[in-house]
Amino acid sequence: MTLDEVVGRIHPVDRDCAANAQGRLDRLTKPLGSLGRLEELAVHYAVITGEVKPNVPRGVVFTFAADHGVAREGVSAYPSEVTPQMVLNFLRGGAGVNVLARHTGVDVRVVDIGVAYDFGSVSGLIHKKIMHGTNNLLREPAMTRAQAAQALQVGIDLATDAAHEGIGLLGTGEMGIANTTPSAAITAIMTGRPVAEVTGRGTGIDEAGHARKVGIIQQALERHRPDPADALDVLAKVGGLEIAGLAGLMLGAAAARVPVVLDGFIAGAAALIAVGLQPLCRDYLIASHRSVERGHQAILEWLALKPLLDLDLRLGEGTGACLGMGLVQASIKILTEMATFEEAGVTQRD
Repeated sequence: MTLDEVVGRIHPVDRDCAANAQGRLDRLTKPLGSLGRLEELAVHYAVITGEVKPNVPRGVVFTFAADHGVAREGVSAYPSEVTPQMVLNFLRGGAGVNVLARHTGVDVRVVDIGVAYDFGSVSGLIHKKIMHGTNNLLREPAMTRAQAAQALQVGIDLATDAAHEGIGLLGTGEMGIANTTPSAAITAIMTGRPVAEVTGRGTGIDEAGHARKVGIIQQALERHRPDPADALDVLAKVGGLEIAGLAGLMLGAAAARVPVVLDGFIAGAAALIAVGLQPLCRDYLIASHRSVERGHQAILEWLALKPLLDLDLRLGEGTGACLGMGLVQASIKILTEMATFEEAGVTQRD
């Protein structure tokens, strides 16, 4: 499906399923509402999928990797060569996302959508490179509109294929040195918040580095003037290839009625793009956690999403998404495996 086709295939979630799912939850052997947000999560999954008693979904985290030309401006504490090094670490199973994915029983799929390195025929890597990193957004648009659309299409296709495999839950992950800079730029434009208010320290830059980062983003926005009413324009001018891939994944999943568990700040910026392209996409998203990265709260408020966890995470990669996916699966088990009062022969309250 093309971008226009997938946007047109996203429909409102099935609100009729909410009452049926809640009705079953209310008949389970527990006081009404006593499992709190797990119950909310089960209902949310039901309205997305249209299934009152769904199977426990198989989960996959897609970790998109790409480099950023703006890294040359010193906005990150780490050099760009860390991006391909971490991709290889993901493939060996040694990164944080791999550990938490194994813990929660979900798979990790690593996508090279724009790393400034040629991996060759590395086993397990999904090769979808659009370009060898974005342009330096301080000096020129990060990419062309066509390249941004092509990167969105990568995510759409991966989500569509995953749905055809029977995967019922997708998680978002990313790796890209300096990617909090384009994420902050997107956040400022799409939410209307001041740049300084949504720009954090990323991988741990000092006070001077943070001030420089804020200034670079402000200059880039003044130079390129991205249009907040045109999410593709914003993505092309100040975005990133992995951000585009994630946004496409969200759109493709929504079109297939597959819930998406968001990770942190970068995934949130991608969600701003996806929802900007199709507002109905928002109801297919689940926020796994609240990142300590400064702009993430602004994103969650703009999207009206309540995070499941608040653990001071800021690693990215899909780590928070893995934990959130475990909670989604737990909520479905409550909905489908727990006995009702009638089934258990337990007396209900008066």
